[in-house]
Amino acid sequence: MSHQVAIVMSEVFLRRLTPSLMPFVRRDLDFRVMSIHRPQAELERLLSELEPDGLITEWLPDKTESLLELVLGTPTVIVDTDFQYPGVVSVDVDDEAVGREAARALQQSGLRHFACLGNGQPYSDQRIQGFIDWVGPGASVTVHTESGFEDTRYSESFVQPSRELRKWLIELPWPVGIFAVHDPLGRYLCGACQQLGIKVPDEVAVIGANNDELVCGLTHPMLSSVSIPWNAIGEVVGESMQGLLAREKKDLSMPRIVPPGGVILRHSANHFSVDDAMLRRAMSYLSDRLQDPVNVTTLCSDLRIARRTLERKFKEHYRCTPWEMLCQLRVNHAKRLLAETNHPISLVAELCGFNEPEQMTVVFKRLTGIPPSKFRRAN
Repeated sequence: MSHQVAIVMSEVFLRRLTPSLMPFVRRDLDFRVMSIHRPQAELERLLSELEPDGLITEWLPDKTESLLELVLGTPTVIVDTDFQYPGVVSVDVDDEAVGREAARALQQSGLRHFACLGNGQPYSDQRIQGFIDWVGPGASVTVHTESGFEDTRYSESFVQPSRELRKWLIELPWPVGIFAVHDPLGRYLCGACQQLGIKVPDEVAVIGANNDELVCGLTHPMLSSVSIPWNAIGEVVGESMQGLLAREKKDLSMPRIVPPGGVILRHSANHFSVDDAMLRRAMSYLSDRLQDPVNVTTLCSDLRIARRTLERKFKEHYRCTPWEMLCQLRVNHAKRLLAETNHPISLVAELCGFNEPEQMTVVFKRLTGIPPSKFRRAN
């Protein structure tokens, strides 16, 4: 006997979760979809007629609480929030870790000045806090909140930059790395920079979050972004709903948190936007040869540059050695392969230039805190 489960969410969220929810159709879950943007009275009527066995919805301010009242007592999973409601499973990405990933990437670009663009939502505050914590007390982080931005549709792009945002951008010390808490804000920021004649990424490097290709790919320049593992989140949502319908006794007092993926670097923030020609050549060399068994000695020999000079410049600009940068680039590549393919870890290690899977595991764990196998399970 199948269970009818109402999915009440935006089209954007449905698109993210559909691939990982599809297998649950074969596990006797019959999904009925309706837009969360319908008027409250319509949602009340539709849910009353459907009488679903379960509800999957997204968290929206001024919407979630009233929706929960309509289905009081119905097994419910809320996605994209760590708020806890009695008897409800909450599933969310680790938002502070999202901010830390963005900060790490901007620091590795050699930047000294940082800023965050938020929208005042709870996840925005958490992502900014994670960013600030990673940068550390010695660095200054300027924060600007663009209020009212959440009223625009996620995939739409026509909003003109506000006077406050223009003033904030002009007064920032350049070059600066800015973390926009989600991709539409990053696109909005890039558009504002273009109107003001600010060069991205040379003067302002921008990283968003969600890694939504619809937004990132249509941004000029294309937007770098922290990858959110929607497949992993969708699996947790589906498994949580199955558990609730089966009346499994599980602790509902804590949200189920999924770690983010790494930063996907595109044109809006990258390690090549430096004035020093030697550093540009070195970064291009390393990026093009991640799969090859290169090291710093071969790099210096092939490019005919002095190792001591190169290491000094890497320390000054990127705050790491050329070898540490190569390890980070390889680990970032490994993250993408682990999250997006079914390649065995041994093949991933080979494609990322590690001599042995064991070597990749050591380097991966040193840089991320977890082994590749655990990262793959989470993503």
